[in-house]
Amino acid sequence: MTPIKVLLADDQALLRSAFRVLVDSEPDMRVVGEAADGAEAVALARSTRADVVLMDIRMPGTDGLTATRMISADPDLTDVRIVMLTTFEVDEYVVQSLRAGASGFLGKGAEPDELLNAIRVAAAGEALLSPVATKGLIASFLAQGGSADEGPDGAEYAERLAALTGREREVLVQVAGGHSNDQIADRLVVSPLTVKTHVNRAMAKLGARDRAQLVVIAYESGLVRPRAD
Repeated sequence: MTPIKVLLADDQALLRSAFRVLVDSEPDMRVVGEAADGAEAVALARSTRADVVLMDIRMPGTDGLTATRMISADPDLTDVRIVMLTTFEVDEYVVQSLRAGASGFLGKGAEPDELLNAIRVAAAGEALLSPVATKGLIASFLAQGGSADEGPDGAEYAERLAALTGREREVLVQVAGGHSNDQIADRLVVSPLTVKTHVNRAMAKLGARDRAQLVVIAYESGLVRPRAD
């Protein structure tokens, strides 16, 4: 099996070293580069063809959010998955990073197993939302509309939703609820392969890079409403 290629982007050298030791200790992944700022991260993403970038949100110069937008906008880097690292999981940058194209985010205080699992989940194209920063929290940020949105607004997303079949909309609602393909298959009484096909078609029609962006679109379009709990 080909190891997952991981790129580390953080301005703290000590933290990068710790992450490198952890990642390189796993047989199914390896570190292919280290960046101290966003601009370097973008350049290394191109040169190393990394599968997953662990990206610090706050870095001097080009920050992680800007770097994420640059990577997401590069047609040659469509397969690169980005996991945002943040000290404070409850902040405005969380939703902005998902809108920018990140697959999810993780607190820097996460346990080693959480970090390794995050890399594997992102590499598999799944949405990564840490236990602390729940989808309900993300939904509340989206409902407030306080973050800058670089992409289509809710009305445009709603228009795109019209292109989805009824089943694709059902699957999208389930994805927004944080359910895996296997769980969705059980709920809708179909095969996981069928669910995967619907998810892929929904991503193509909505212009989403991965499942994390599907979650954002589901809320911003009004297809799914945040729970008031």
